[in-house]
Amino acid sequence: MNPRRDMRNNRVALFDGIEEGGIRASSSYSHEIDEHENERAMEGLQDRVNLLKRLSGDIHEEVDGHMRMLDRMGNDMDSSRGILSGTMDKFKMVFETKSSRRMFTLVATFVVIFLVIYYLTR
Repeated sequence: MNPRRDMRNNRVALFDGIEEGGIRASSSYSHEIDEHENERAMEGLQDRVNLLKRLSGDIHEEVDGHMRMLDRMGNDMDSSRGILSGTMDKFKMVFETKSSRRMFTLVATFVVIFLVIYYLTR
């Protein structure tokens, strides 16, 4: 399939009967367009404009929702970073003391026990 042809077909489907500067006249009418045809074309345009307006409004609401969610997630990440930073500072302080080897084995044991319990309950 030709992507250029598909794009043109999509464009023609959306703007069927519309050209720059007005409405395309069929060959049977040559240059004269009936008032009824003009009104019907205007109604078709109004329907398409309303559809595009609703669609753009829905897109705007979706983007706003995603932006709020990303803001909350960023705030949560900042608070997590602060907590982890404090924890790392405490670990550094513990490992710098003389009983760091004993403390490391204690922490490693707790982590292993936690992981085993986590996987058993899962």
